[in-house]
Amino acid sequence: MDFPLIRMRRMRRTEPLRSLVRETRLEPGQLIYPLFICPGEGVRKEIGSMPGVFNLSVDEALKEAEEAAQLGLGGLLLFGLPESKDEEATGAWDENGIMQQALRAMKATAAAKKLVLMADVCLCEYTSHGHCGVVRKSGEEYEIENDSSLALLAKTAVSLARAGADVVAPSDMMDGRVEAIRDELDADGLEQVPILSYASKFASAFYGPFREAADSAPQFGDRRSYQMDGANVREAMREIELDLGEGADMILMKPAMPYLDVIRAARDRFDVPMGAYQVSGEYSMLQAAFQRGWLEPQRAMMEPLIGIRRAGADFIVTYFAKDAAKVL
Repeated sequence: MDFPLIRMRRMRRTEPLRSLVRETRLEPGQLIYPLFICPGEGVRKEIGSMPGVFNLSVDEALKEAEEAAQLGLGGLLLFGLPESKDEEATGAWDENGIMQQALRAMKATAAAKKLVLMADVCLCEYTSHGHCGVVRKSGEEYEIENDSSLALLAKTAVSLARAGADVVAPSDMMDGRVEAIRDELDADGLEQVPILSYASKFASAFYGPFREAADSAPQFGDRRSYQMDGANVREAMREIELDLGEGADMILMKPAMPYLDVIRAARDRFDVPMGAYQVSGEYSMLQAAFQRGWLEPQRAMMEPLIGIRRAGADFIVTYFAKDAAKVL
């Protein structure tokens, strides 16, 4: 059978027909909204490279959590900006650290009953050098040490879980960190806390605006010795397999749009909950185009989100979460 008996446009004729046969759907509950928590009170400081995204004090973050719950979002992903930094990232596991304060405050609200509170587990926001692990200097060379970083990451995860994180999300890309975190969580009686591993995190140019938001730019070198080479799909599958073997409950792919093929490959291979992070650079590029009138904001916001879902992501971390939920 062929045209004119087959007319594909029949099912595109009206919005109700298009909706009826739509293959990929996006709902507010599939969206995770990132928040950057900073010290102070009444602080709502817009990030220059990310219009509409703010560094927020805890009291202001609580307002965002309430709005997110009202919009039906799936959850929040929290990042912390400490008052001070040092080489060992002690602010990351400080029981009175900025993330711990925010988690305890959010957990006491009605909004927390409707949201999944995810806590990023990394050291870069808390280290004076801006790297995601312990740095050792040998002569003129610097080494980001893998094994000595694991205990600090595990300690951080336990501290965040104790403070109220529903999910801990290691984003550092140190080998073995999922197993170290799982062991410490279980030893502390936190065996019910899931691990969302940034299992496939690529060394990307699209993280630039985030580093302004989180004040986490490396003071020397770069992160290519621990974040993945963007050319490697097979290696990404190995990373995911290893993290799942170490006890990861969910995986997160980062970035999203330049790596849709990696998301698809992971979806075809692994039958686990999987998210994708539409990162700061993806958001900022679209915002720049919107401000110049080059793209129609609503459609250009929604199309990439549908594309990420179509590639296989079950949920999406995105700075568009609130705006997209309002559209949906």
